[in-house]
Amino acid sequence: MTPGTRSPTSLAPSLQGVAHYENFPVASLLCPPRLRPPIAAIYWFARTADDIADEGNAPPQTRLADLAAYRADLMATSTGLPPSPRWAPVFAQLAPMMAEFQLPVNLLADLLSAFEQDAVKQRYADEAELVHYCNRSANPVGRLLLHLYDIHDPASLQMSDFICTALQLINFWQDLSVDIPRGRIYLPADAWARHGADEAQLLALDANPATINLIAACAHSARATMLKGSPLAKKIPGRGGWELRLVVQGGLRILDKIEAQGFNTLQRRPKLSPWDVVVMGWRALWM
Repeated sequence: MTPGTRSPTSLAPSLQGVAHYENFPVASLLCPPRLRPPIAAIYWFARTADDIADEGNAPPQTRLADLAAYRADLMATSTGLPPSPRWAPVFAQLAPMMAEFQLPVNLLADLLSAFEQDAVKQRYADEAELVHYCNRSANPVGRLLLHLYDIHDPASLQMSDFICTALQLINFWQDLSVDIPRGRIYLPADAWARHGADEAQLLALDANPATINLIAACAHSARATMLKGSPLAKKIPGRGGWELRLVVQGGLRILDKIEAQGFNTLQRRPKLSPWDVVVMGWRALWM
């Protein structure tokens, strides 16, 4: 299910509602009670790593060293060894969940590799490079959630990846006014050229026809990717399926809001209102 290091309302429905790491939902009322503890443990693990990679003013090499230490604690925990004292509460919560639910450590490690990339990489050459990032920043979240629901067939995993990638991309296109001033441009460079935009325009948050058309094309691509994954909601039984419907509709609704403001997210970040939540619920009902 889902997404990601920096994210919108994601397939990780169970982690939804936590403001800082939106691509992870947080044990919502729709989440089966028995799955709330492992989802909360995964969230705390990922949130902490994201903070190491993103928060404060530490230089990249310090962030990478801290993430390497965090990875060592993950590997120690996965083999039953004690972690270092530094993040002991995080791993004290994660360890029993890893044991009880046999959480795949490779998926948790993939998330860390995306956080490590965030610490040093601020430009993406093309969509393939960006999707490769999503494969590690967002898709592991969905696969971890599918694992908790005991869903492992290749078709479901592929649809989960589509949803999680779309959610990560939607978050990027929603957050341009936040990310670009911090030096990060997730819009792929080959698309700049196709639409006649350049780095100087993007860094200046210049909403002109070229940059607007660039954002519109990226948003349309994210919508197509989301729709390819949306049938997964019908395959997941009970509460999990309803959660996923709402997550899919949340991502699509953000795209609606981006389009409604003329695809100008360079200067304003769209937000969901209470009415949007009603619309999402209605659309989820009729999926």
